[in-house]
Amino acid sequence: MKYIAIVQARTNSTRLRNKVMKKILNKTVIEILLRRLSKSKLIDKIIVATTKNKSDDKLVNLLKKLNFDFYRGSEKNVLKRYLDASKKYNAKYIVRITADNPIIEPKIVDNVIKLFEKTKVDYCTNENPPTFPQGLCAEVFSYKALLSSLNKARKETEIEHVTTIMKKSKKIKRSNLYSKKNLSNIRLSLDDQKDFVVIRKVFSYFEKNIHFSYFQLCKLIKEKPNLFKINSHLNKNVIRYY
Repeated sequence: MKYIAIVQARTNSTRLRNKVMKKILNKTVIEILLRRLSKSKLIDKIIVATTKNKSDDKLVNLLKKLNFDFYRGSEKNVLKRYLDASKKYNAKYIVRITADNPIIEPKIVDNVIKLFEKTKVDYCTNENPPTFPQGLCAEVFSYKALLSSLNKARKETEIEHVTTIMKKSKKIKRSNLYSKKNLSNIRLSLDDQKDFVVIRKVFSYFEKNIHFSYFQLCKLIKEKPNLFKINSHLNKNVIRYY
């Protein structure tokens, strides 16, 4: 297998507890994300990397029911959790996705992978700098870059946010996918109850079609701008690790 998507997820989040298990259209947030991500044409396997904490047993039980693979590792050292999961599934290249992004767009993920291959870099993303809405971030990197990051990691942010070193190191070759229109002020990540309100309204707008496209999403942003003002005040709390 060439590209393995590793989705980091846990239920014991500090700001919005149990957010990945919240329901939208009778499906959990994590299920919606995994179903959307499964539409990728370039990802060979999807793994959910969660923790060994008992609180994540219910998440693991759901993943078993949905027939998705998982790995349980360290809660705080997310970087090591990624490396261990990569080892277990013999990943050469990793696609990093976070579970608080249920509107992840598979075509954008595939475009990041294509750019990664075309530019022959160690790390590729669509968020360094950001031009897509928050919550549509994908990162692609080699196992070698991941291992190097773990060996160099010293700070808490470097351990918790996985790709901090890849974004800063002079030894890492990088490329970035840009959106035609800068929509980075639109917040579609799930970290607060207001975020959940917005994301739920977006999915409700498309009714039972959880596989709406980025084009359709952009059209909604243009037609109903007030919807995306509900959580816009939370942008001041966003920390970008470059």
